[in-house]
Amino acid sequence: MLSVTPIPALSDNYIWLLRQDASPSVCVVDPGEAAPVIELLERESLTLEAVLITHHHPDHTDGLDQLIKRYSPRVIGPDNPSIKGISEPVGEGDEIRVMGRLFDVMATPGHTLDHISFFTAGIPPLLFCGDTLFCAGCGRLFEGTPEQMHASLKRLAALPEDTLVFAGHEYTQANLRFAREADPENEEVKHALQECEKARALERPTLPSTIGRELNINPYLRVSTSSVRQAASNEGSADDDLATFTTLREWKNRF
Repeated sequence: MLSVTPIPALSDNYIWLLRQDASPSVCVVDPGEAAPVIELLERESLTLEAVLITHHHPDHTDGLDQLIKRYSPRVIGPDNPSIKGISEPVGEGDEIRVMGRLFDVMATPGHTLDHISFFTAGIPPLLFCGDTLFCAGCGRLFEGTPEQMHASLKRLAALPEDTLVFAGHEYTQANLRFAREADPENEEVKHALQECEKARALERPTLPSTIGRELNINPYLRVSTSSVRQAASNEGSADDDLATFTTLREWKNRF
């Protein structure tokens, strides 16, 4: 069985550690810094077999150099020369086998142009989506367009509802506070915020989420609903799904 463990990093990042049963070989996703990964590996006598990278931002890649020098893992990530250390560049439609599981590579541009996500079917299905989909939110548009991010989110939203969503940051509380304004009639958002605040008060992660949960609480996946459309129309255009998404993302930027 594949287990997934969060390694907190930097101020609000998660580096995800994948391990198959009791095997000492592990994989990590988006190591923004090396020190917490090395500390865990050495403490538990584990070997770093592979690294998955979703995009080029330093808070997802800055630990690569040290980890490569120390462990020489496979490094699988976007076909982007600016990411130093990628040994297996991948893109849309590729498949990779890591930790005994077959992963599909999905191009999910928007936050960055090179952004990819890794999905593996199974019981349960797992999604590592970096900074594309967050719990109750989505990434800022640093390089891509609203059209690209909206399309990427629609693809992820179509995955099985029991898919566990492993995002790159602990942004849930801020996202739910925005969702409360963007989807004001949604009682599930209010309940989720209460649960999130309890978890964060105890310094517990709010991740993973699930696709099914996101469909119920994430305003960016609910742009067709009347409550979200009405709230967005007070801030800008909400004539269709894309316009509503664009307005929501711009509203969140200044929220």
